[in-house]
Amino acid sequence: MGKNYYADSLNSANLFQVYETGIERVRRYLDEEIEFVRKNLHGRERILELGAGYGRIMKKLAPHAGSIVGIDISEDSIAFGKEYLKNTPNCSLLTMDGHRIEFSDEFDVVICLQNGLSAMKGNPLNLVRRSMAALTPGGKAYFSSYSPRFWEVRLAWFLEQASRGLLGEIDMEKTGDGKIVCRDGFTATTFSASDLAELGEKIGCAYHIEEVDESSLLLVLEKD
Repeated sequence: MGKNYYADSLNSANLFQVYETGIERVRRYLDEEIEFVRKNLHGRERILELGAGYGRIMKKLAPHAGSIVGIDISEDSIAFGKEYLKNTPNCSLLTMDGHRIEFSDEFDVVICLQNGLSAMKGNPLNLVRRSMAALTPGGKAYFSSYSPRFWEVRLAWFLEQASRGLLGEIDMEKTGDGKIVCRDGFTATTFSASDLAELGEKIGCAYHIEEVDESSLLLVLEKD
C-alpha cells in the first residue's frame, strides 16, 4: 500500500488540502524550504521536480526559473495540476515514476523536496543516481527530509491531516523516532543527516548537508 499511496489515496484535491494547514509553523517550514532553493536560482535554470504532485512548488519557483518539468506517479494529481498551472507557461507536468527516469544531461537543477526522498518509495540510491544523470555538468540536486527538531510539529501536522480524513488514523503506539504509522498501512519515514551523508558518499560527487529553519535537512549534490 505504501508504494502507491500518493497515487491511490493522497492525490489531487486531498493533497491540495494537506498543504492548506492551519498550523502556522508548518506553513513556515513549507515556505522556507522552497526559499532555500529559490535563493540559489539565477532565473534561467531548467528544473526537474520529482514527486511534483499537482505543482504547488513549481508554481512558486516558476517566476525564478527558465522552465520546470514536474513528474509524479499519480495521474489524478497530474490532471489536477495541469489546471492548477494553466497560467504558468514555463511549467509542464508528466506522469512518470522518478525511480525510472532516463533523462541525460537535460536539467540544471533537480529537486525532490519536503521529504520526497522518503515519500517516493523505492531504492533512494537509485533515485539519486538517476537524478544526477539528468543533470548537466555543474548542475545541482536538492533532496530534503525532516529535521529531528521538527518532530513535534510534524506529528501535529499529521494528526491534523488524519482528523480531516486526509490520512488514516495515526497508530500512536507504533509512531515515534521519526516514523509516523497510520492504521491504513501508510508509513512516513525520514532520512537522518548520516543517512543523507551516506547517499552523498555513494554518489561520489561534491555534496553538503544543510539544516534549514530547524525543520528540514537538505542534501545538496553538485555534478562534476
